[in-house]
Amino acid sequence: MIKRIFIGQDGKLRAGLRAVIFFAATFALLFAVQFYILGPVADRLGVTAGLTAGGIALNEAAIFVAAFLVTAAFALYERRGIGSYGLPPTRALSGDTLAGFVAGIVMAGAVAAGMIALGGVQVSGLALTGRALAMAGLAWLGANVCVGIAEELWFRAYFLQTFWRSIGFWPGAVAVALVFAALHYFFKDGENVWDVITLVSLSLLMSWSVLRSGMLWFAVGVHIAFDFMQFFVIGTPNGDQVPQGHMLNASFHGPAWVNGGVLGTEASFLMYPAIAALWLYVWWRYRGRAALSLNETR
Repeated sequence: MIKRIFIGQDGKLRAGLRAVIFFAATFALLFAVQFYILGPVADRLGVTAGLTAGGIALNEAAIFVAAFLVTAAFALYERRGIGSYGLPPTRALSGDTLAGFVAGIVMAGAVAAGMIALGGVQVSGLALTGRALAMAGLAWLGANVCVGIAEELWFRAYFLQTFWRSIGFWPGAVAVALVFAALHYFFKDGENVWDVITLVSLSLLMSWSVLRSGMLWFAVGVHIAFDFMQFFVIGTPNGDQVPQGHMLNASFHGPAWVNGGVLGTEASFLMYPAIAALWLYVWWRYRGRAALSLNETR
């Protein structure tokens, strides 16, 4: 009787239990990597505290290592390839990734334009010029490539697919979105309910893009571009920190519902129509494609 609770008809751990173990193992391994590897490496490289491209890249590299190793362990257990969970390496530079990147640029850019038009952001030229601008742009682009790949691998690859097998796609997508938002809420300064709504909405959208496209690369592209626009181009606050080495010389004086306050773009009310537009775009882009079946994820 007890065995039936934990073991499925295929003789393996039930999918829901695998999803829980996957997340817990990744979380625990991440702390170990951060403590034993990330700290010493940051000190050796002279990476300063605060919201910097180097700091973000190192932290996301730790997330990637932890998520990759645990995903690899479960892929071995399930006799599958790591790329079968939505991130086949051969499709990294596909049209889906590019489409997601462009969509992320447009979405964040539209929100920024709205914040400026409504008086929530004031721009007075460039904060960097010449070689400094180019180097900072490359650094932030690299850092946000790490963000997009690492976080999508952790949350919406094995974790999403295994919850999907256990409780169905939409319940699984909701569970992943709540975990994703909870980690931000409890581990980032200044979090509020408006940012949580944004994070849940974006996570559900990214999961839906997997259902429609069959891969995670569209979501990765959006994630990379949106954070690149926030951190480098706009220089918006994030968790009461201001990114170092951003492009625009911008100040954020105005109502918090417009500029998001200490949380920046993500907590602006302008995010909601932008996210709604992105839902419509995903529907339009993949409208002729049948939704991914569970068997096709294998």
